[in-house]
Amino acid sequence: MSSGGTIVWMRRDLRLRDNDALLAALEREGPVYPCFIWAPDEEAPWAPGAASRWWLHHSLTALQRDVRAHGRELILRHGPSLPALRALVKETGATAVFWNRLYEPAVIARDKTIKAALREDGVEARSFNAALLHEPWTVQTQQGRPYQVFTPFYRACQTVGDPSTPRRTPTKWPSARRLPSVELKDLNLLPHIPWYTGMAAEWTPGEAGAQERLEEFAARAAAYKGDRDRPDHEGTSRLSPHLHFGEISPRDIWWAVRNAHRGGAAKPYLRQLIWREFAHHLLYHFPHTTEAPLRPEFESFPWADRPVELAAWQRGRTGYPIVDAGMRELWHTGWMHNRVRMIVASFLVKDLLIPWQAGAAWFWDTLVDANLANNTLGWQWTAGCGADAAPYFRIFNPMLQGEKFDPDAAYVKRWVPELGAVDARWAHRVFEAPPTALAAAGVRPGDTYPRPLVDHAQARDAALSAYDHIKRLPPPQSKA
Repeated sequence: MSSGGTIVWMRRDLRLRDNDALLAALEREGPVYPCFIWAPDEEAPWAPGAASRWWLHHSLTALQRDVRAHGRELILRHGPSLPALRALVKETGATAVFWNRLYEPAVIARDKTIKAALREDGVEARSFNAALLHEPWTVQTQQGRPYQVFTPFYRACQTVGDPSTPRRTPTKWPSARRLPSVELKDLNLLPHIPWYTGMAAEWTPGEAGAQERLEEFAARAAAYKGDRDRPDHEGTSRLSPHLHFGEISPRDIWWAVRNAHRGGAAKPYLRQLIWREFAHHLLYHFPHTTEAPLRPEFESFPWADRPVELAAWQRGRTGYPIVDAGMRELWHTGWMHNRVRMIVASFLVKDLLIPWQAGAAWFWDTLVDANLANNTLGWQWTAGCGADAAPYFRIFNPMLQGEKFDPDAAYVKRWVPELGAVDARWAHRVFEAPPTALAAAGVRPGDTYPRPLVDHAQARDAALSAYDHIKRLPPPQSKA
């Protein structure tokens, strides 16, 4: 073993516990230098959005505090990454650079280049898995191909068995000298307008916040199956941003939930962890799907250019209360309930016929859990153009969805307060309410609350007609 020391290049693994690259570095002889390099251009065209940058700022603040508790410092540098790493190698005399793998196309290409360059320099460069239960190349069909349907993928993951148990971080760190570091504020991660105040009230970024939320959720995870579709209930884990930034490992979550609820009670939530794995599996094998449909026939879909309607959707001003509630929750908190994500996505691509890429871009900028794999899979699933996609003719009725999953309109009334006095019978279909009921509630259609952008029944017919159009076209030519 060398005593030259090890640089741990941290990206979206912002934790100390169950961090494979960090643990491997601490097992070597010599000092350990954890660092973070801000190089968003290297992730183009999917550099972190505004909400992600807000979370990253506070996650790095927490990580700095945690590293200092061990008597060390988190080194912050500006990119580009390779020159920054080479400079750190020179400054420290380190003989190794370790990091945990990411799976986005641009990052994979960047990391391959960096690994090769460092090895040419005579530096040991190693990467590890700290983000997934099953890496994308480890789960394949019997023909050695990637899965495109979730259920057989899920079954294949089940045959592998439970993941390894999470490992704690050693409390003893070797001594290391202090190195120059830029100030966190100089990374300019925080937005210049205070639209994130709701996020600050809603979230506690960092490893401690992640562990606290996991402990709270694990105690009630048995109710997940019955509550997860209710936006008016605290039924989901809300762990997604912590998981995205690597403040907690999927192994930690898996075992905490499994141990808290033996038998079948934990399965519905553990299945969702595998859905996340499926998303990364698809992105790795089909990297073009961030921009283009997996099903090539959808390249000819007659999408509409409707900037006015898109802006109304973004602002939560569509005239459909459950849609507006979701979009306003997103803007205020940086998050949206998963059932509502499906509803608002269906409304955009099927009621408004606006391309799914526009919705994916908006989510990317406003979600604190904006994960490229999950975001891509979710939008292509809703649009009907991806793997294991919902049939295009499955078009969510926003009124019926609201009445089924928000029966007392508690969710709508929280996020669309101008409807707070509307009787629950009408809260999800305000435009059908008797004028006297609206007047009594202080609602003036087109004034205090917008009229519907479209008639859902007519929009549904238009969407089905557009789908029939692409079905009549000749099969697209293979790009192979």
